[in-house]
Parts: sequence; C-alpha cells; structure tokens
Amino acid sequence: MNAPTLLSPTHAARRDGRALCAKVATALALTALTVGTALAGSREQAMRMHDRLNGVPPAQSVLDAMQADIDGGNALGAALLAIDDPNGMFYSVTLKNWVTPWTNVAQTVFAPLNDYTATVIGMVRDEVPFNTVLSADIIYVGASSLGLPGYSTTDNNHYAQMETNGVNLKTGLVQAQQSAVTGLPAAATAGVLTSRAAAQAFFSLGTNRRMFRFTMINHMCNDMTTIMDITRPTDRIRQDVSRSPGGDSRVFLNNCVGCHSGMDPMAQAFAYYDFVFTSDPSTGNITYTPGTVVGKYFHNNTTFPTGFVTPDDSWSNRWRSGPNALMGWDPTLPGSGNGAKSLGQEIAASDQFAQCQVTKVFQAVCLRAPSDATDRAQVAQIKSDFKSGYSLKKVFAETAVYCMGN
Repeated sequence: MNAPTLLSPTHAARRDGRALCAKVATALALTALTVGTALAGSREQAMRMHDRLNGVPPAQSVLDAMQADIDGGNALGAALLAIDDPNGMFYSVTLKNWVTPWTNVAQTVFAPLNDYTATVIGMVRDEVPFNTVLSADIIYVGASSLGLPGYSTTDNNHYAQMETNGVNLKTGLVQAQQSAVTGLPAAATAGVLTSRAAAQAFFSLGTNRRMFRFTMINHMCNDMTTIMDITRPTDRIRQDVSRSPGGDSRVFLNNCVGCHSGMDPMAQAFAYYDFVFTSDPSTGNITYTPGTVVGKYFHNNTTFPTGFVTPDDSWSNRWRSGPNALMGWDPTLPGSGNGAKSLGQEIAASDQFAQCQVTKVFQAVCLRAPSDATDRAQVAQIKSDFKSGYSLKKVFAETAVYCMGN
C-alpha cells in the first residue's frame, strides 16, 4: 500500500488559499447577482420582464418603449407591450407551452398544437372572459389566408400544419363558433372540454371519469387524492365500483367513497359524449348522443348490480357541502344541472378556479411558486383583479410587473 502523500506547509497553505479564494469569488458573485436584482434599473426591469414573457430579448424599439412606460409609472403598460410584441413569442411559445400539458394524459409539453391549445391562446389574446373557457361555444382556428387544410373533426392536420409552417399565433388565429365548426349542437359545446383534443385524450375509452379528473387537475389545481371526501352520500356511485374491494368493505368506505361520491355525480354531465377512434389510432372524432347514455357508463355493471344506473346527463355538486366547500362555489348558481356546459360554468365560477389560474401564471412568470406572505398577498390581489373581468392576459401582465425586480 502506498503511503499517503504529505503536503509541505507551503503547499498546504497554497491549497487552502485557493479554496478560500474560490469561496470568496462564489460569495461575491452571488452578492453581485442579488444586488443587481435588488438595484435593477428600469431598463433591466424591462429586459427581465420581456424575457420572462417571451423567452427572447426584445428589439431595441420595444425595449425603449417598455423602459419609457416603466419610467413613467406605467409598468403594467410595459408588460402588455412585451406580451403583444410583434414577434408573437408570448403566444407561439410561452403560452403554447403553458397550455399544451393540459391537453394530454401524459401532461407533456411535447405534444402538437391542437384546438384546445389554440382556443386558450386565442381567448387570452382577445381577453375573452376566461371563466367561459369550460362552457362557451367557442373555438380558434387558423385564418383562411394561411392556406391550411380545413378544420377536421377526425384529425389534427389543420393545427399540425400551422405548427409546421411556423404560423405566428398572435396573428394567425381567428375566433369561431365551435358548433358551426365541429357540428356539435350549441347546447352541447363546453369550451375546451368539447374540443377534439380534449375528447381524444379524456373521452376516449374508459368511463368518462378521466375528463372530470383532468378538469380538476388542469383548472382547479387539485388531483382527486387531494380533494377526496368520505363524508358525502354514496347513492350516485356507479355499478362498476366494488363496495368491498378484496372482500373488505372498509376499503370502499375509507378510500373509494372519497373520490367517487363527489366525482360520479358530476362526471354524469358527460353521459352523452364519447370519442370514437377509426382504424388509425391518431384519427377519430367526438360523438354526442342526446338522450342516450353512452355504453361506457354501464361497463362492469355486475360488479355491484345495485349501484347507480346512469339515466341521463344530470349532475349534482355534492362538494358544495363538507371540506370541499372551501373551493368557494358560486352561491348564485344552483349547484346542479344537465350536461357539460352547465358543469363547466359551475367549475369556472368557483374561487378555486381563479386561484388555480393565477397561481399557475405566477409559477410560469416568476419561475417559482408563491413562497411567502408577500407573494401570497400579491396572488390574492391579482386573483381579485382577475375575477373582476377574467382577463388572463392581465394576470400575466400583473404577475410580470411583480416579478420584474426593483
């Protein structure tokens, strides 16, 4: 075995000196970064704001205009200039990447542009009240001047071609009536819930509970495990849920009930919807059969034959009472109804819906979650502003101002 190498006092001193210098240099760099952030001037603030919203530096003319707004006490105007930069990067990149994970089960950003994503982008751009995103008869498609293949109810080629062609989504999208484009009855449209992309992801196969679960994740910032409540009545839980999994009824009472007692009465709103694939798994279309409950609601109906048999698309929000009353359901709404449109209105009118959107924007723009009392107070203020008109563009702008540095 080799003997350990012994350093002379001189060599040891040099080694320790180098280590100390490295530590001091790191500390000075961090201090400089902190001071630079704390003492950022208006031009640096404008640059940071534009970068957070667009991901690229602004043109000098845009930067000059933003700086002038900030110097003039109109930081919100500067943020709106960044959002509406002619490069369109806020819409084509930042917003697209923010929305795309909502449109697929894997929740990945690496999915093609589709009608769900395009509709959210268009609504933000045009400041369409975002509390209608789950209920409106609305869709955004490519402008006719772009020479795209027409919108199809059976494939995504219209939007895929937009992406291939590098269309600027700030200027390339136009608003249309979903019922006129897709053929769904106007009463059956429910914003992005009845988009082709959402239907393919969440109405395909399964039992349509997936659509409800991902609506909770994407628009209420809660998965089922965080909002389960075992105190709700069990009378609307379907036949496919065993009342004694593994022979133990306690599992049902202490676990299954927590989700199904609230979810099943609300997922009944989707009883007339399905997504039917063709021979090619990438193609297929949403179907709507008013008055006829789709067969998936009766899957495994012998598991518990005396369970609830779905007769129609009527729904009821059992979470207006119990722990989930804290979601802030709108007292002016009845808490029940028929079909996806009225359920979308119920969800989007809740305080939790607004809280979810503002929190997600904060994380996207500030690159962190709200972390202290100051952050939380700011989120509360932005949420209050959001609920006054439901402009999500303004939420992005106000958040960018807060995180631009002082």
